Amino acid sequence: MKEDSPTPQLPDAEQLKALGRNTISEALGLELLSVQHGEVVGRMPVDARTHQPYGLLHGGASVVLAETLGSVGSHYIAAPRGKAAVGVEVNANHLRSVKSGWVTGTASLHHEGGKLHVWHIDIVDDQGKPVCTSRLTVMLIPAPQPES
Repeated sequence: MKEDSPTPQLPDAEQLKALGRNTISEALGLELLSVQHGEVVGRMPVDARTHQPYGLLHGGASVVLAETLGSVGSHYIAAPRGKAAVGVEVNANHLRSVKSGWVTGTASLHHEGGKLHVWHIDIVDDQGKPVCTSRLTVMLIPAPQPES
């Protein structure tokens, strides 16, 4: 059962860009494209920043994309409730290699509880072919208090 809470304020394009500044997302070139309650879409380039030594998309980069999308989705649900969202488990099945272009991930909220969220994240290449499928479990905790 979902807790009663105010409707989350969803971010605009500039807020999404600012969210990734000085983070691993910025280092990898990850872009958040849209955030809605229960769905987050983002993309990431497949280039030297995200390659493994054989010139293919690194599986860890796919996991970064997956965890980022689900965590951002949970953040915008949890923050209006005075909570923070922290990932506690992520898994990924790598289905196809990619050498260049972009991969796009779509995170869909599978379970929205008061303490846990579970997201399913599908990542596809430029042709829409599946590259990775992932599941992320996020725990909702009391929001940290700002340092005084």
